[in-house]
Amino acid sequence: MIKVPEVRLVGENITPGIYPTPEALKMAQDEGLDLVEISPGANPPVCKIIDYNKFIYSEKKKKKEMKAKAKPREVKEIRLRPIPMTTILNLNVNMPKSFCRMAIK
Repeated sequence: MIKVPEVRLVGENITPGIYPTPEALKMAQDEGLDLVEISPGANPPVCKIIDYNKFIYSEKKKKKEMKAKAKPREVKEIRLRPIPMTTILNLNVNMPKSFCRMAIK
């Protein structure tokens, strides 16, 4: 329900301009379409004479496309576990030995 006294009317087969709200509603009813408020924050609000169901369908389709194009967020995980001290000592002792063996070959 549009409650403002005047609206800016845009659309196909219509002369763009500022019309009184009752006249804009009458024009929409004559064409068998709906008067849809496109930009309520403008002064005067912008309205368009279109099929409302078609408008809702196109808006849903745009939102779905935007959602599909959005980059999904990745969650990266790091697994940490405690290592016994003996394992670290064995690595420190055995690694130089293995490097020496590789150098001899």
